[in-house]
Amino acid sequence: MKNLVLLGGGYGNMRVLLRLLPNNLPQDVQITLVDRAPYHSLKTEFYALAAGTTPESHIRVQFPGHDRLKVVYGEVTNVDRSKQIVQLADGTDVAYDDLVVGLGCEDNYHNVPGAEEFTYSIQSMKKSRIAYDAINSLPTGATVAVVGAGLSGIELASELRESRSDLKIKLFDRGPRILKNFPERLSRYVQKWFDSNDVEVIANSDITKVEEGALFNHEDRIDADIIAWTAGIQPVKVARDIEGVEMYRGRIKITEHYHLPVDEHVFIVGDCAHSDVGGPSAQLAEEQGDRIAIVLQKRWKGETLPATLAPIKLKGFMGALGKKQGFVNLGNSTVTGRIARMMKSGLLWMYKHQNG
Repeated sequence: MKNLVLLGGGYGNMRVLLRLLPNNLPQDVQITLVDRAPYHSLKTEFYALAAGTTPESHIRVQFPGHDRLKVVYGEVTNVDRSKQIVQLADGTDVAYDDLVVGLGCEDNYHNVPGAEEFTYSIQSMKKSRIAYDAINSLPTGATVAVVGAGLSGIELASELRESRSDLKIKLFDRGPRILKNFPERLSRYVQKWFDSNDVEVIANSDITKVEEGALFNHEDRIDADIIAWTAGIQPVKVARDIEGVEMYRGRIKITEHYHLPVDEHVFIVGDCAHSDVGGPSAQLAEEQGDRIAIVLQKRWKGETLPATLAPIKLKGFMGALGKKQGFVNLGNSTVTGRIARMMKSGLLWMYKHQNG
């Protein structure tokens, strides 16, 4: 019996499971899913967990059940390509014939002194819980600094404002304006929301150092009771350390068929994988998962793989500004306000019911 091992139950590997189960898995293949939690976590909603506006139970989805799907709970510590085994923290070895690495990402602190030691993260369920406990223990009038005004930073800052109207919130944006790479209309809308809701956006920022209770923007010291870091990500270390891995623009380099150039049996999906299409996102991970499932099925059937697979075309992105407002960018179209927020909520509902 061949063993397909999926490392991480994130968006990419959930899509692999959805495409293979229940009817597209050959009788001589079984799947082993390895994850440190017994459920799929909706990472796109971690900001709401940290802010305290969404309970943890609302951002979990149970893994599917199948007689040839085995779920192993554990922390991955090493991938040994020469032996084709995955090593777990408890000493367990999981052998594989094909491997899909979807272990996600961790914060990239860009060598900023003190950033790792003195900031809070929302890159995992566990870290989001820790951030929640810290933020919601703050007294009235405390200051929360959010470093990084990408989608995660914007959603965290806006959700915090809705959760804690008594806090001072500062959002540090490295660019000259919010969402500078997107239509100016969208940028103006988000900025107006922050202005109306008393969230201070500090443009052209450069965080040079972080201390306990303070951060330095350029050379200016700014006091803050809590500092949340949403200023960049990188593949988790265990993925970066796989023998033969080559990094390209901060992600793991892969072939047209989504596996390592040095090993056709080790696929990379999601936040770990480099893509020319766009930055890491749930949508991109799912599209990659679709194509990995196609490659696996063709190999199992002994079919010749095409030189390239269908190109990935991302539909756009969605963002929330609290529970009542939001924004959607679909190609050349931008939708803002309550309708955009309803679209995001509807998409989340559909995802949970499709995968749950």
